[in-house]
Amino acid sequence: MKIDFEKYADGLVPAVIQDHETHKVLMLGFMNGEALEKTREEGKVSFFSRSKKRIWTKGEESGNFLLVKSIAVDCDQDTLLIKVEPLGPVCHTGADTCWDETNHKEEFLFQLEEVIDQRRYASPDESYIARLFAKGLNKIAQKVGEEAVEMVIEAKDSSDDLFLNESADLLFHYLILLNAKGHTLQEVVNILQSRHKG
Repeated sequence: MKIDFEKYADGLVPAVIQDHETHKVLMLGFMNGEALEKTREEGKVSFFSRSKKRIWTKGEESGNFLLVKSIAVDCDQDTLLIKVEPLGPVCHTGADTCWDETNHKEEFLFQLEEVIDQRRYASPDESYIARLFAKGLNKIAQKVGEEAVEMVIEAKDSSDDLFLNESADLLFHYLILLNAKGHTLQEVVNILQSRHKG
């Protein structure tokens, strides 16, 4: 990987930091050769701080390190894209990103997964999801089975609306079952992707 640090007068190149799972852009920093080498060696993102005039590792004070997953350089060899696993909020304000965004996947199903995870710990009086979790894993699995049968029945009839609603019910309860088993939709997606590549 060749990087043109001499392109800019200060010898620094922009480094775009992106969450390797959610694909959210977390922050922008600047690196010189020394910061990049330290990042590669330690597996934690380090920058050259223009205000401190020194190399600093993101998270050295807060503990919110950025664990490196991959490093790429753009076509002009003057900008880095570093995919990371963030250990906590990234912005110094305490926000997930420096644009005050929540760091989650934009796809609705992944957001729904987060809602399920939050509501399972709510009061059963206030949340259907919490009530279902209170009944245990067997009841959750049974509910998925019931919804699957209802979807199959509607598939044999002519109402698209009923079929799609039962499909939504099945998918919703499947996400609850995944959570109850300690797994995520991303794990299932990973398996499907590996099968597709094969």
